[in-house]
Amino acid sequence: MEYDYGVYDYDVIVIGGSFSGMSASLQLVRARKNVLVLDGGLPRNRFAKASYGFLGQDGRAPNDILADARAQLMKYPTLSWKNDLAITARRSGRLLEVETQDGLKLSARALILATGVTDTLPDIPGIAERWGGSIFHCPYCHGYELNQQAMGVLASSALAMHQALMLPDWGPTTLFLNNAFDPDETQLSQLARRHVTLERTPVHKITGDKATMILEDGREIHLAGLLIQTRTDVTSPLAQQLGCTFADGPLGAFIQTDAMMETSIPGVFACGDNMLGAGAVALAVGNGGRAGAAAHHSLMFWDDA
Repeated sequence: MEYDYGVYDYDVIVIGGSFSGMSASLQLVRARKNVLVLDGGLPRNRFAKASYGFLGQDGRAPNDILADARAQLMKYPTLSWKNDLAITARRSGRLLEVETQDGLKLSARALILATGVTDTLPDIPGIAERWGGSIFHCPYCHGYELNQQAMGVLASSALAMHQALMLPDWGPTTLFLNNAFDPDETQLSQLARRHVTLERTPVHKITGDKATMILEDGREIHLAGLLIQTRTDVTSPLAQQLGCTFADGPLGAFIQTDAMMETSIPGVFACGDNMLGAGAVALAVGNGGRAGAAAHHSLMFWDDA
């Protein structure tokens, strides 16, 4: 493909082939744009056996949803897909250039970053093995399935207050402070009104089929599920390489975008968890579709620029 100032490989390159990336790609190929999806194959929710709260797909395995979505997407003739990791990105004139782990050098008129985030879990034995099963970060995604059994919140900071005040709507809740913070009088009053039990003894490890909390004094507290606060980092370095502006969120920095999902770098858009500061499949699909439409709009008057 060619324009007045040079040649490019694709109209849009989408970095990331999970929920937000495929949603963005769908809008673009339906506008008959030539799109390449580069996917490293490590979606954030690969640890979860089922995905809940996504209308029409409630309770299905995330990998099954993604497989169906990809099969539908691949029916469009202007869609290309490569299982390859984008490792560098830069602007060259009006084009965006990407190089992959396999050595491909590609160019496009627009770039969509749907790279997701990486979770850093609290350093307590037993958490990693149960992550995505009985230990999770979002009650909307997994709380209902706990069937109003005993559940807990493990504090990493004062941000645990938000989860602890939400969780009683799903079942009896214990907040494990774990020396992370000390609630003030107002917070103690809020927890009491929500009937949250406070546990000040630190957690030694987590065992059992679900989440049995072994405290440092030897006591055991059996839970059906546990909420934690993970530290999140944008998975790919591409946004930093391109010079995109980041914003600080409560759990980590994320890519800043405007109302049209465009980053601070013209022609570079972002969608999904890497620009939202929160994670849920339904949200990723929604803002992915918005980013795809916005990228298409940016190309409509390309030749007039």
